[in-house]
Amino acid sequence: MADITDIRRPDDMERITTPELAKAFIDEQVALIKEQVGDKKVLLALSGGVDSSVVAAILIKAIGQQLVCVHVNHGLLRKGEPEQVIKVFRDELNANLIYVDATDRFLDKLAGVTDPEQKRKIIGGEFIEVFAEEARKLDGIEFLAQGTIWPDILESDAGIKAHHNAGGLPEDMNFELVEPVRILFKDEVRVVGKELGLPDNMVYRQPFPGPGLGVRCPGAITRDRLEAVRESDAILREEFEKNGLAGKVWQYFTVVPDFKSTGVKDGKRTFDWPCIIRAINTTDVMEVTVEHLSDELIDHLVNRIISEVPGINRVLFDYTPKPPATVEYE
Repeated sequence: MADITDIRRPDDMERITTPELAKAFIDEQVALIKEQVGDKKVLLALSGGVDSSVVAAILIKAIGQQLVCVHVNHGLLRKGEPEQVIKVFRDELNANLIYVDATDRFLDKLAGVTDPEQKRKIIGGEFIEVFAEEARKLDGIEFLAQGTIWPDILESDAGIKAHHNAGGLPEDMNFELVEPVRILFKDEVRVVGKELGLPDNMVYRQPFPGPGLGVRCPGAITRDRLEAVRESDAILREEFEKNGLAGKVWQYFTVVPDFKSTGVKDGKRTFDWPCIIRAINTTDVMEVTVEHLSDELIDHLVNRIISEVPGINRVLFDYTPKPPATVEYE
């Protein structure tokens, strides 16, 4: 891959906080992309997260159909996410979008795997394989676009973590990189996304782990338990939206662990999973505090989850800060 590590954030760069500054940045990137790419094609793995979505929108503005977006559904996305990616990018922005439903492929590979690290490796490795397979079917791709942002570069420079975007693709895929938001901080990416006209629930999407719901289904993932995570998460998100908490709480989600307890429903004994609610705030993710919900909201969530989600007979609330507990369960 071509070396673009010489593109750094200028020390005196003004923080992008207004539509005017965002527009100036977009116009500048559009011109740079046209110059870099010319009439060649660019490939992008579009997850639906804010970084890759903003990169896609900038590239569509710059080169239109020369951008090929690949959206891989690994079966571990939240309810409605693949549909939203298709609606926003294919239907509204007229993107050249390839949708790959690889659900069965991922879940078959993950069957019976209990170790969290092993699960992450399988999900990450399989994603690269699916993406590479799609890339090989395409002709004339010379560039790979990525949603790298400035904190990724800083952490990579400091040796804190391997830069997750760069690399992983097979050796024979020698693309030149296009990274339009690489000098931006996360809050700036959101301002730019808003200016590009992306929907709020994409721009202000709460953080979502790469392995998706796979880390919220601890132990060996089964389809029925995964569905219980997806459905309970959708209820939680809907209620947070209704109660004005969606933009105020940093992250909120449900976990369905791999153990069952007895219960009673319609006069009959049940033996089902618990659903754990986690709602947290943080500024740096090093320390995390718990968002205390009202009793009324908790009662309402319990009622909805127990009556609407098959396989759940108990709802728990996680009051543990970080430290000692991490944000995710795996």
